[in-house]
Amino acid sequence: MKRLIHNMSLRGAAQQRRSNLPLTRGLHTTSRFQCRVLGFAMTLIFLACCTPVDLNASMPAFDTGIDPDSWAQVPAGEFLSGQHEDVESTQAFEIMVTDVTVRQYADFLNAALEDGSVKISDHEVVGFYPGDAFRGFKHEEEIAAGDWPYLPLDDPSQRVAFDGSTFAPQSGYENHPMTMVSWFGARGYCQYYDYRLPTEVEWEKAARGTDARPFPWGDEIALENANFYASRDPFEDMRSFGSRTSPVGFYNGRKYGDYQTLDSASPYGLYDMAGNVWQWAGDVYQDQHYRYMRGGSKDTYEMDLRTWVRNNATPTYVSPGVGFRCVR
Repeated sequence: MKRLIHNMSLRGAAQQRRSNLPLTRGLHTTSRFQCRVLGFAMTLIFLACCTPVDLNASMPAFDTGIDPDSWAQVPAGEFLSGQHEDVESTQAFEIMVTDVTVRQYADFLNAALEDGSVKISDHEVVGFYPGDAFRGFKHEEEIAAGDWPYLPLDDPSQRVAFDGSTFAPQSGYENHPMTMVSWFGARGYCQYYDYRLPTEVEWEKAARGTDARPFPWGDEIALENANFYASRDPFEDMRSFGSRTSPVGFYNGRKYGDYQTLDSASPYGLYDMAGNVWQWAGDVYQDQHYRYMRGGSKDTYEMDLRTWVRNNATPTYVSPGVGFRCVR
């Protein structure tokens, strides 16, 4: 059931490296009415999942007009953080306007494979990580220096194809966010170009600006603001192919065929800071091996798209609903 809901496939022993990323992590109290609605929704999910998901079903192709190579400036200063308006501050930084795309990641893999920065091992792309301090804290797992997995090559959800010598995006996914990439793989991409993953504080400021808005575009969320569970976008059909990513920058106010989007940029002009894919953050916290992510995804409900919601997984976790962007 979980595999069908998340469009995931089991990969034997490799599945042990993935954490159980929850479908939702909402911060709310459930009423009796909400319980009845939830029960009805779960019934619909069950009925939808009785039909196998077709990961390779045809889908529409749209040019969003948003340049994935563009960056936005976030100024230094304080901002309101969290659900209860804590105050945090950052230095000035630049952040990618969109998530890293499949095409961008394929280009990185080709360059990194040629110069030896990554290699192929047991149907995976792996790269070196210098390791983390290990103190044997309760439930902490050691992350030692060595080669760690960037992404699997034999998973049917993978959108980068490898013919034995060259990486290329799967047709139709060139301008979609890169997914099925671990925290190590996201960090490796950023560092290759002298970038880095954003801290959680940087990510939240870039997503919401300096006011207390819960969503990057404002106070309320509509179906046409973002790609989330049951948002009825052109890339979701639970009767056949399930839930899929949308092209980066899709929700920019344009009309695609009969589907009209709302311009959902953050105050700094960033797209997809809510929905589509969770985004890895770069923080390495003492006495834990988990890594954190922000933004919600195509597989989560709208409450998880609020700017303060966090999720976490082991750094080897990969999913069709997890991607990243870089800062510099």
